[in-house]
Amino acid sequence: MDARLDKTLHETPVPRVRALVRVREARPADVGAMVDLLALLFKQEADFVPSPAKQRRALELILAQPALGRLFVLTRADKVLGMVSLLFTISTAEGGKAAWLEDLVVRADQRGRGLGTRLLRAAVDWARKQGITRITLLTDADNMGARGLYLRHGFSPSAMQPLRLHLARKPSTRTAVLTMA
Repeated sequence: MDARLDKTLHETPVPRVRALVRVREARPADVGAMVDLLALLFKQEADFVPSPAKQRRALELILAQPALGRLFVLTRADKVLGMVSLLFTISTAEGGKAAWLEDLVVRADQRGRGLGTRLLRAAVDWARKQGITRITLLTDADNMGARGLYLRHGFSPSAMQPLRLHLARKPSTRTAVLTMA
């Protein structure tokens, strides 16, 4: 080999290959990372408290029964950076299958890079291909970042207000009474 060519080959900087970010359906091996992500999410939400055992049980149920929903993870070099979940129901109003976007979360050190958008688009595109008629979600009213993300992608506020009855919890000594007019 020509000495000049050999020297050039050794001096030419090798471009760094950035690991590609991709969204894929979750697998059982992803459950631990998803439990960690849900802990981050539930620490910032007003209505929920992280419970790794509960989150693990729910994720494993969804993975074992695809008719219940789908879990998607955003990865870079096999490291889970974010997740989104869709849970299924039938909408009598829409006359077909509908979904709840139950959780969307990106690791805190990865936010602000468009990864939430990647996850949301992947979930919406997948739902559209499956013939899902509507996606509904809840987000904290003061979570302006999440609200902005959803509004930018076509979600709109609803006149409906969520109400919850936690059947697994002991009843409160106070009971709220709804008056019907």
